[in-house]
Amino acid sequence: MKFKARWLEMLVLFALVPLAGLGAQHYLHTFLLPTLIAIAVLCLWLILQDPGFKRFRLVNGANLSKALWRRRPAFIAGLCVSGILFFSFSDTRWFHLPTQETERWLVLLVVYPLCSVIPQELIYRTFFFHRYKKIIPKKRTRAWLSAIFFAWAHVIYGNWIAVGVAFGGGLLFAFTYAKSRSTLACVIEHSIWGLWLFSFGLGQYIDSGRL
Repeated sequence: MKFKARWLEMLVLFALVPLAGLGAQHYLHTFLLPTLIAIAVLCLWLILQDPGFKRFRLVNGANLSKALWRRRPAFIAGLCVSGILFFSFSDTRWFHLPTQETERWLVLLVVYPLCSVIPQELIYRTFFFHRYKKIIPKKRTRAWLSAIFFAWAHVIYGNWIAVGVAFGGGLLFAFTYAKSRSTLACVIEHSIWGLWLFSFGLGQYIDSGRL
């Protein structure tokens, strides 16, 4: 019975809540971050109540450098793809934020990791991996489901670019967590990718202010 309840909880939180967000899309530009933070606080509280949760995983720095070092090929590939996009398409929004809205960009460098990345990693990596370990024993399966649900959450932006980018990033972050057992490693990796996307210009597809 407990297993069924846990499956139901997972589907409600990770499938139905984003669907509800899609239905309330026009109101989310005001409530998105507060809602995300509130859900993250709830998820953190739930796992901290569980004596089986190893708290060191929140700030585990033991495998931090090794985890990020393994991501060198992905970072290089991302830079190459960005370069191809930059030289292939004439888009006046490339690097618009740091060059034309510098103050907003500087605020983003601080606010995005604290108010967006940390809550997302607590929910989709730390909470998800621990909370559903008993009903999904295989870590690899949990990583894939984490990426799928993470991508699905971005459906609220109303475009498939956000969903596709989130799925790719979700896979990277999920396997980083699976190998490093460190929320901190995922937060750093997620922040680097996210801030680059916003700086480069693709962040327009995942900007709550444009909902």
